[in-house]
Amino acid sequence: MPSAQPTAQPSAPTASIRATCFDTPLGPVAVVTQGERLRTLRQPAARAAHEAFLREAFPGVCFGEPSPLAGRLAQAVLRLFDGEPVDFGFVPLETAGLPPFHLAVYEATRALAPGQTTTYGALADALGSRGAARAVGQALARNPFGLVVPCHRVLAAGGRPGGFTAEGGLETKRRILACEGVALRPSRGAPRQLALRIQNTMS
Repeated sequence: MPSAQPTAQPSAPTASIRATCFDTPLGPVAVVTQGERLRTLRQPAARAAHEAFLREAFPGVCFGEPSPLAGRLAQAVLRLFDGEPVDFGFVPLETAGLPPFHLAVYEATRALAPGQTTTYGALADALGSRGAARAVGQALARNPFGLVVPCHRVLAAGGRPGGFTAEGGLETKRRILACEGVALRPSRGAPRQLALRIQNTMS
């Protein structure tokens, strides 16, 4: 299971925002860091789409050589897509400005190990918010930390794939899960479900 780390401390205001894009077997992935914290990891998509989004989201962002954190993260992503179980617990997140409920959802989702899945409803229940499956799904749809906060491991009720807002939609979700040994087979039953374990680090 990924090791949980406190993530709610903002970066220093003067830390520069840097972006880099690297190739993976599933397509280019973009990483934005501020100082040594992750601001955004965008799931596989076309480089032009990454750049257009990031220039709008982060005016003045510097594109170029990766920060030390981005370099380590890129290597970890490549290992994940090569089928290796990867612990992203080493990645500190820049969470300033994110709603508290979203933070709780992201922390809980981070506790899911590679090859482990849960549902939006089960995640809501584990957070003490029974009946809030839709709110959990909305929080994950706005997840800025793709892969590091592994929203692809959260499915709809009955093991249905649910949604996925990254480029490629459910096909991208399916491909990422396949790298982790989980097959989405809607017509043949639910993917493997394991118990959700949460380490609450929101204090």
